[in-house]
Amino acid sequence: MTFEEISGDYSVERMDTVAKALEEVLSSALPQGGITVGVYEAAKSLNVDPDNVVLCILATDEEDVKDVALQIHFTLIQAFCCENDINILRVNNTRRLAEILGGGGKQGGEPMDLHCVLVTSPHSSDWKDPALSKVNRFCSESRCMDQWVPIINLPER
Repeated sequence: MTFEEISGDYSVERMDTVAKALEEVLSSALPQGGITVGVYEAAKSLNVDPDNVVLCILATDEEDVKDVALQIHFTLIQAFCCENDINILRVNNTRRLAEILGGGGKQGGEPMDLHCVLVTSPHSSDWKDPALSKVNRFCSESRCMDQWVPIINLPER
């Protein structure tokens, strides 16, 4: 894909492709234990082993936009990820994210904090996931257009 093809606004088709690739990344990382869920848990993981994090997903719904504390957490996480060359995506459908991660947003009967999800690479191997490559390429192309934290719509299924 050339720069001319990606310049300007992304097409709905392209966004759907990236959203599907993100779903594949999450679905393949989950059984390998490569998912960290929650703002606090993500911050701990980033502090301990940032080199192992391959993607940071920040998720919000409309009501979360007014949550000042959450926005401050997001700002700090984004800054840390940028400093450590970790790709960041923002998604706007926490319910769909919960479905992808299984459990309908609950973990041991308690609601999961899906506002931050980290995807980590398994220590045992160099994880070469074509879907992850698509997502990373999208993030890189977005940065070239000064969109440092691209937003993805996770469509309902």
